[in-house]
Amino acid sequence: MDIQSASSVVLQALTQATSQDTAVLKPAEEQLRQWETQPGFYSVLLSIFNNHLLDVNVRWLAVLYFKNGIDRYWRRVAPHALSEEEKSSLRAGLITNFNEPVNQIATQIAVLIAKVARLDCPRQWPELIPILLESVKVQDSLQQHRALLTFYHVTKTLASKRLATDRRLFQDLASSIYSFACSLWNHHTDTFLQQICTGDQQAALSSLERTLLSLKVLRKLTVHGFIEPHNNMEVMGFLNAVFERLKQFLECCRQFGPGSLCREKLEKTIILFTKVLLDFLEYHPWPFIPLIQRSLEFAVSYVFTEVGEGVVFERFIVQCMNLIKMIVKNEAYKPAKNIEDSKPENLEAHKIKTAFFTHQTLTEIGRRLVSKYFLLTEEELTMWEEDPESFAVEETGGDSWKYSLRPCTEVLFLDIFHNYSQTLTPVLLEMVQNLQGPSNVEDPVQMLMKDAVYNAVGLAAYELFDNVDFDQWFKNQLLGELQISHNRYKLIRRRVIWLIGQWISVKFKPELRPLLYEVILSLMQDPDLVVTLPVDDFEFRTEQFLPYLESIFSLLFQLLQQVNECDTKMQVLHVISCVIERVSIQIRPYAGCLVQYLPILWKQSEEHNMLRCAILTTLIHLIQGLGAESKNLYPFLLPVIQLSTDVSQPPHVYLLEDGLELWLVTLENSPAITPELLRIFQNMSALLGVVELFILLC
Repeated sequence: MDIQSASSVVLQALTQATSQDTAVLKPAEEQLRQWETQPGFYSVLLSIFNNHLLDVNVRWLAVLYFKNGIDRYWRRVAPHALSEEEKSSLRAGLITNFNEPVNQIATQIAVLIAKVARLDCPRQWPELIPILLESVKVQDSLQQHRALLTFYHVTKTLASKRLATDRRLFQDLASSIYSFACSLWNHHTDTFLQQICTGDQQAALSSLERTLLSLKVLRKLTVHGFIEPHNNMEVMGFLNAVFERLKQFLECCRQFGPGSLCREKLEKTIILFTKVLLDFLEYHPWPFIPLIQRSLEFAVSYVFTEVGEGVVFERFIVQCMNLIKMIVKNEAYKPAKNIEDSKPENLEAHKIKTAFFTHQTLTEIGRRLVSKYFLLTEEELTMWEEDPESFAVEETGGDSWKYSLRPCTEVLFLDIFHNYSQTLTPVLLEMVQNLQGPSNVEDPVQMLMKDAVYNAVGLAAYELFDNVDFDQWFKNQLLGELQISHNRYKLIRRRVIWLIGQWISVKFKPELRPLLYEVILSLMQDPDLVVTLPVDDFEFRTEQFLPYLESIFSLLFQLLQQVNECDTKMQVLHVISCVIERVSIQIRPYAGCLVQYLPILWKQSEEHNMLRCAILTTLIHLIQGLGAESKNLYPFLLPVIQLSTDVSQPPHVYLLEDGLELWLVTLENSPAITPELLRIFQNMSALLGVVELFILLC
């Protein structure tokens, strides 16, 4: 493809491909697709997106086509691979200048260069890094930023390679450029701090952007560039400097109100500092040992003392708590059960932790976790009133502790309580003792505090087993609180029923269960949905539960119809499934309403596969409970099984496992094989093919 003659043709096709008119757009896309394998096409694209006079949308599209082409045609072994001559020319053209005026296009070009670097650097592209290092030194502000942006994306990409030879190459690169990267970061950081002092906010913002990019480069080099980073003075010097820089940047936050652009960038940079520490701790726990003391002092002072007042923000608090948690929980920082088997590093880390976590420090952390961070916020209370379902099913599982304050706080509390229960148990029990008796509904602070303390006692149920007579507490205190019907007391009713749910499998006398079922029956009629929803998944003995089965099952069914959110419906279905599983055939007299409603719910959940999985699970238990009577469900049941086990249907990815189990249970409980049942076996051939493929892959 001759560049001169082809450029205008490709430009026209790209222009048409940005059209909103499908009649124009589709032929242009097809033409561009045909050109993808033509020699010279990517040279034309390069000339187009480097031409700043052209339309931004056209240039953007040219970059995207070029980027996609790297994935498909850059490798030597790829079908229609680019020639070595064209690739050499393209590499040279990509780093001729760093002056892209449009931020979004500049980022895409940087990512594009990084993709090529992943395949060609350093062997086929030895000049890339030296040119980048020279380009970040230039005085021109735009060129310096674009070069630094590219430098970051190249470093990030090279750091992600995992083959041993690639890792050695990256380590060689890190050793050769680390000093420069450190000096670059220090220069931009000092420049930013000076500009903040002089009040030049626009210049400061520009320097802060460069500080952020150079710090991103250093993060990758520090974490992935050294086998023994603790033996490198520059690496350890940088990590120690992080603490001082963090303090400086946190103080800068005082100068900018929430919502300002500079404050936003400051917070982003502060979080990046904490990510450097967290990543280094994760990948290099033993080299991190010299930083344990300083990390704990820093994190605890900002999160659990007055030092952080006015400067800390939620994401930063989460990061600090995660830092404390990772140090407390890290197995590398604990001695072996047999002390003689411990490595010196284990003992050294344990010694530092023991010296830091004094009785006074632990007491302060424990009290503040519960009395400050466990308290429901104004935003949460507002959500309770305005959107109770979202409040009730707010995500707290999985990895949410890494990013969200409430789950992060609770996970940290659990880890610290587990490791230092002897110190923290008396602290928590004292807090419980101070809240004996009903709370004053006119005192919201007292109500919130009791909610927080009860939350802590529920989370630490297993640790408190020997220290709390839960049966007596239930009879003398908690039962009475569940019976206070005042609207403002719903906060405590909701927490108490949740608390009982945490303790019932830990320490709860069987003879108290009927009393509990009566309480549950009462709470399920509470007008507040948030109070009703924690009534779930209680362990029960079937014979004790049967007198309450009809009423509770009826109320659960009403709740299932009442709620709107998929997550809430799944939660209620889970409880219904548990009840049906436990009472088995004794569900038959009460299952009619559910049998009629599930087809409606299945139709409504067409776009929500996880809810459909919950329906399948409920059906599995329902069929087992109904036995031969389940044949009455066949008009609904068999099409559900048919869809769930048909591997040609997209939903099978989610539904297949539960669908197969439902199919099996249906066959086991069928009084006779019907033509409709046999028809589902049409799915079996494809299913066996999937199984065979799985076995081959294994």
